Amino acid sequence: MKNLSMTSNMQQPKHKIIISGGGTGGHIFPAIAIANALKRKLKDPDILFIGARGKMEMEKVPKAGYPIEGLWISGLQRKLSGRNLVFPLKLISSLMKAGKITRKFKPDVVVGVGGFASGPTLRVASKRKIPTLIQEQNSFPGITNKLLGRWVNRICVAYEGMDKFFPASKIVMTGNPVRQDIINPDSKQEDAYQFFDLSSQKKTLLIIGGSQGARTINIAVQKSLASLIRKQVQVIWQTGSPYYETALGFKQQLESSLGTEAVDQHLRINTFIDRMDYAYAAADLVISRAGAIAISELCVVGLPVILVPLPSAAEDHQTKNAQALVEQKAALLVRDQDLDSNLDAVLQELLGDDQKREMMKSEIVKLARKDAVDKISDEIIGLIQTK
Repeated sequence: MKNLSMTSNMQQPKHKIIISGGGTGGHIFPAIAIANALKRKLKDPDILFIGARGKMEMEKVPKAGYPIEGLWISGLQRKLSGRNLVFPLKLISSLMKAGKITRKFKPDVVVGVGGFASGPTLRVASKRKIPTLIQEQNSFPGITNKLLGRWVNRICVAYEGMDKFFPASKIVMTGNPVRQDIINPDSKQEDAYQFFDLSSQKKTLLIIGGSQGARTINIAVQKSLASLIRKQVQVIWQTGSPYYETALGFKQQLESSLGTEAVDQHLRINTFIDRMDYAYAAADLVISRAGAIAISELCVVGLPVILVPLPSAAEDHQTKNAQALVEQKAALLVRDQDLDSNLDAVLQELLGDDQKREMMKSEIVKLARKDAVDKISDEIIGLIQTK
């Protein structure tokens, strides 16, 4: 009897989950959103991230409160490069380390969110018969996820027609996960204006070229800043670290021509915006790349947007992402090569047309999938339960 009593009172073992991937904010923040959803739904789960050494997940994931292990891994260069010679060594090293981590951690399920580290991690997990799931953000998957699709148990997607790339029996339509703190941005407007030290009485333009910035967007926006400030438009500009010093130098030039006070009142320059919930809450108009997660977030927050697809994206999938919104009158598209000649005119037109911006807001919010992170976390829990 004593032994039975002790057994019944023993604490249930924790659910152990590995989430792998990263490289950009578009992979990292959805991964953190999934982890947070799992924490809400499971009792004290043990969640470990696996990323790529030297990439931004090694900083952002611990900041969100999760442990992370780093693999020595990077992608193959599309053009001839000496760095490709070391890729086989990196791959072998990463497969070995991923194997060591999974043997020690003993996960109930392994989740891949895209990025360099997810390939070795999920390959090792699938070979060890650990339940596996990948979350494919784009309408055109990369090489790694196409390969992983053969071995994983479940594939969560955001676009129709993905059976062209993956086994239909494994596909679940969930949409893309977004950070939960960005939902209902109107409730945060007062705090947002205070956070950025901006006026609620002026229009605000948000520029987000991605977590590393976008050089062509930065250059085109720079040419419009003087006229925007003269028209009392406030600008929150995420430059990315490569362009930050150039942007600060241009700010000094603006201060010389427009006056320090005018520039200080209207321009906020950031390498990276940690509080995107506040940035969205303060914005009246957005300029953005057309990555899958960026679009998913913009749909959820319901903001009018000028989309500038990255021309080098695989199979030009960012243009396809953008066109899907343009067809619904939910966004405007300016091609990268047309930025210099067209961006300023498009900006002035939209900022001066309140009715058009409101129409775009009402259309883009119809495309939102606010429950994607719950659907994905439920699929992960389902895999654990069938183990």
